[in-house]
Amino acid sequence: MKRYECDIAVIAAGPAGLAAAITAAEKGANVIVLEKSNTTGGAANMGMGPLGVETEIQRDNLISITKEEAFRKFMDYTHWRTDARLVREYIWKSADTIKWLQDMGVEFLGAYRYFPQSEATWHIVKSESGMGPRAASAMMKVMTNRAKELGVEILLETPAKRLEKNEEGRIVGVHAVDKNGEEVYVDCCAAVIATGGFGDNPEMIKEYTQYEWGKNMFSFRIPGIVGDGIRMAWEAGAARTEMNMEVSYHTPSTIEYSCLTRVHMQPNLVVNLQGERFMNEEIMANTTFCSNALAAQKNGVAFSIIDDSIKQYFRRNGLHTVSLVNPNASARDYDKDVKLAIEKGDPYFFVADSLEELADKMGVDKENFLRTVEEYNRYCETRDELFCKNHRYMQPLVGPKFYALQICPGGYGTLGGIKINYKTEVVNADYAPIPGLYGAGTDVCSIYGDSYVFILPGNTMGFALNSGRIAGENAVSYVAGLFSEEE
Repeated sequence: MKRYECDIAVIAAGPAGLAAAITAAEKGANVIVLEKSNTTGGAANMGMGPLGVETEIQRDNLISITKEEAFRKFMDYTHWRTDARLVREYIWKSADTIKWLQDMGVEFLGAYRYFPQSEATWHIVKSESGMGPRAASAMMKVMTNRAKELGVEILLETPAKRLEKNEEGRIVGVHAVDKNGEEVYVDCCAAVIATGGFGDNPEMIKEYTQYEWGKNMFSFRIPGIVGDGIRMAWEAGAARTEMNMEVSYHTPSTIEYSCLTRVHMQPNLVVNLQGERFMNEEIMANTTFCSNALAAQKNGVAFSIIDDSIKQYFRRNGLHTVSLVNPNASARDYDKDVKLAIEKGDPYFFVADSLEELADKMGVDKENFLRTVEEYNRYCETRDELFCKNHRYMQPLVGPKFYALQICPGGYGTLGGIKINYKTEVVNADYAPIPGLYGAGTDVCSIYGDSYVFILPGNTMGFALNSGRIAGENAVSYVAGLFSEEE
């Protein structure tokens, strides 16, 4: 068995874990990080940037949202079904965290909205690859280098397996296994769990959320993120929280399209298996709201429908909504993607020469569907009497060809599992802290109530970084208290 000693052991080297490790090391603690993967960064390597409120970047760009306004929006959005003190700690710390990252060498392109009704809180990382997914990997490289510079020892391919408690119930060690199968034991005074949730564990998703992966949920699955930290915390006596998905929506198709999916994520006509509308399609821009609406439908299934006239409109005028995730999205290659879908026999994409044929291919109620399209086309001439959709998005379906793409709930990962307090101390069923145990990131992120707070974009990465810093600070204070007691 390999043995190590440190003040604080951090389990996983994602944004929450590295934030905790760096913070603790900056305060003089001896820190060891146990990382399951062969690299650092975790899910943040796929992301774009964190939330910040009242940052210098926002002030320089005349973005005026205040901490108080952000807090009220957050709490109204969640209906106060959350830990208000933890939310406050997070939001009030967020600007300092952006500055902390900048001082470390992280650069940001600016502060952005995700969709028009959201706030410009999303601080997108500047990277060589430009704006888009994986931009935040540049931030994680800087954080990794900073951790090493401070003397943090990062043990890659060494997944933690179990926490060790003494007779008094304090955390005193972490059991792990290295890549050669040799047991590893880290003797520590405190531990921070930050393993990123259970997005790659379909069994846990089915058991603890309302979704079943591959049936009514098609979320990202980052290898290795299977709930290790949550399980370890529960075994150590941690209370459980509600668990959910950070929802978005996707097509179940595994074919990589350059623009087909973007076209069908516009506020087009959307129907369920009954052949009926069920939402104001404007909410397609708010992926959380759209996924919620999809989840309430039979089998979580719906279809986004356009025709040749709408296709030509998008080519001439551009798409109605374009997100920063895909800033260059257009309809230019739509026909190319249609050809690809037909060649590969995509079971989730349908082309037809009539509405009747399209209904048959989608498998929806034909009579209802034809009535829905007739009604929708009439609303396009007047106004949407059903869901009050903005008239600029009301485009009739007239053919000659019709196109439909199946959409369903999707997500970026999971949320929650381990109960913490606003100091990020892991607590038991009596809400009493487990001495020496802290949690950060998505393992403990149950602050959103029933829906991800998408109006403040950058939230999940922002919470990971800020909860990690809070955990690092409080773990150091806890360890210092242990040493003072010994004296």
